[in-house]
Amino acid sequence: MIAGNGRRGLAALILGAVAIGFAPIFVRLSDVGPVATGFHRLFWSVPVFLLLMYRAPACRPSPGQWRVMALSGLFFAGDMIVWHLGIMLTSVANASLFTNMAPIFVALALWLIWRQRPSARFTLALLVAFTGALALVGGAPDLSLDRLAGDGLSLLSGLFYAGYILAVGRARADLPTPLLMAVGGAVAALVILAAALALGETVWPTTLRGWAVVLGLALVSQCAGQGLIAWGLAHVSASFGAVVLLLQPVVAVLMAWVLFAETLGMVQVVGAMVVLAGIHLARKANPT
Repeated sequence: MIAGNGRRGLAALILGAVAIGFAPIFVRLSDVGPVATGFHRLFWSVPVFLLLMYRAPACRPSPGQWRVMALSGLFFAGDMIVWHLGIMLTSVANASLFTNMAPIFVALALWLIWRQRPSARFTLALLVAFTGALALVGGAPDLSLDRLAGDGLSLLSGLFYAGYILAVGRARADLPTPLLMAVGGAVAALVILAAALALGETVWPTTLRGWAVVLGLALVSQCAGQGLIAWGLAHVSASFGAVVLLLQPVVAVLMAWVLFAETLGMVQVVGAMVVLAGIHLARKANPT
C-alpha cells in the first residue's frame, strides 16, 4: 500500500498531468507564436505563485538551492523551446514520441548518476506505459534523413524535461512549491521570451480571445498543472512520477477528439488503456 503522503502525491501528479494535457489545445488556439505562447504560460504564472508564497512556510534557500531552482527553469525553458522548434522540422507523431521518452531518461539518470537501479518490475511497467504512449502517437517513428534535425530536437526536448523532473524532485525535498515555481518560472520566462524574439514571433495577443487563451494556459497548465506536479514530486520518487506524467498525451488526445473532432481510433483507445496499465504496474513496483 502507498502511504498517506504517497497517495496524495500520486493524486497531485494525476491531476497535474490532466491539467498539462490541455496545454496543446491552448497552444493551438493561441494568436501568438508557439514559443511566445510558452512565454505567457510562464510569465503570468509567476505572480500567482508569488501570492501563494504568503501562505507557504518561511524559507531561506541556500546558494545551492537557488541554483537548483534556476536550473529547473532553464531545463523547462529548453524543453519548450526545442520542442516547438523540433515540431516544425519533423512529424507531430515523431515529436510527441521522442518528447515522451523523458521517463526513460529519468530512470537512466537515476541509475547511471545516482546508482538507483530500477527493479525489473518497474522496468517492465515503464516499458508497458511507453508502449501505450507509442500507440497514442501513431506507432513507430517514421525515420528519415529529412527529419533528422527535428527528431534530434524532439529527443533533446525529452532530455530537458527529464532534467526538469529531476531538478524539481530534488528541490521539493526542502523548498515550498510556490517558491520553486516562482523562481523557476521567472528564469524560464526570460529565456523563452528571448527565444521568441529571436525567432521573430508575434509575442503579444491583440484580441480579448487571445489574452484569454494565454491566461488560461498559465492558470490551468502552469499554475495548476506544474504546481501540482512539483508538489507531488516531493512525495513520490522521480522515476515513478515521470511514468505518471505519461498521462499527458492521453489527455491531449482525448481533448483533441472532443474539441477538434480529431480521429480517435481503436489503436489510440488501446494505447490509452495500456498507459494506464503501465502506471498501475509502476505504482505496484514503486509503492513509496
